[in-house]
Amino acid sequence: MAATTRIHLPKRPLRALAWLTVGVVILLVTGFFVDNVAASRAEHRLARALESSPGVAFEPEVTIGGFPFLARASSGRFPQVTISARGVVLDDGSRGTSRATLDARLTEPDLGNVWDVGPDTSITVQQATAETRVDSVNLGRLMGITDLYINTPTPDGKVGAGGPGDGLLERTDGIMLSGTVPLPGSPEYDGRFPPSASGYTYPKVKISVSARTFVAAGRVHIEATGIYDGPEEHYSADVPKEFYADVLKRFSAVLPPLPTAWNVAPNRSLSRGSDLVVIGEAGGSTFVVRDFARVRPAV
Repeated sequence: MAATTRIHLPKRPLRALAWLTVGVVILLVTGFFVDNVAASRAEHRLARALESSPGVAFEPEVTIGGFPFLARASSGRFPQVTISARGVVLDDGSRGTSRATLDARLTEPDLGNVWDVGPDTSITVQQATAETRVDSVNLGRLMGITDLYINTPTPDGKVGAGGPGDGLLERTDGIMLSGTVPLPGSPEYDGRFPPSASGYTYPKVKISVSARTFVAAGRVHIEATGIYDGPEEHYSADVPKEFYADVLKRFSAVLPPLPTAWNVAPNRSLSRGSDLVVIGEAGGSTFVVRDFARVRPAV
């Protein structure tokens, strides 16, 4: 039987190679950790500066894109910055204060010295997209329907839409609005009770309607186009045809001027899931941090 030939490598070079590999891994992990900590500190600094804006109630969520962060920090230029500020006041109406979430996506922003960002810092961007998101409760307060619910039905013929791979559905037409409204001749309140309350004793109806939304002259319009009849789960009721126009009018409105990030002019609106979303885009611009949620005067 032939003897098996084994090659014995020197142990010292192998040990050195192993330690070198471990050292490289430690350096990479440490560098990644340090880079993330630096990015987090810069994001927090920008968030605190944005909190100085008159309409911002809570510290916004800020994400500064681009890796490695420290390599870009010296120039102050990043591929993208995203901002989300919740709880911005829209209106102090009779049915409660309505609020929204203001989002902004800044493309190719120049933050300058990221370690010295403050309320008066100017940010130059190649493009900005602003979105104002109003959920069902707050939209109901704006429209005077206490139990309003907005839903984005699956488009006809699109099987399985709305799954994890599809993201949230969006529509400008065929939106479903549900809620309780008084029938013609009934008051807005029964004492202190709105129509949605069990204590409201006048004729009312809880129903779902189809609606569309659009922006005209900077204002968001919501226009009910008919009684919704499915296939999504909805509320239906026997409404006399002579009351149709009045019911649809209850679900139609021109909303007050809504704030957008840095007052970027809105040019379209849509439903996304159970939110109303108002969107605007701007080309090359310069924004002052403290003006993020400065509400425009009513027109």
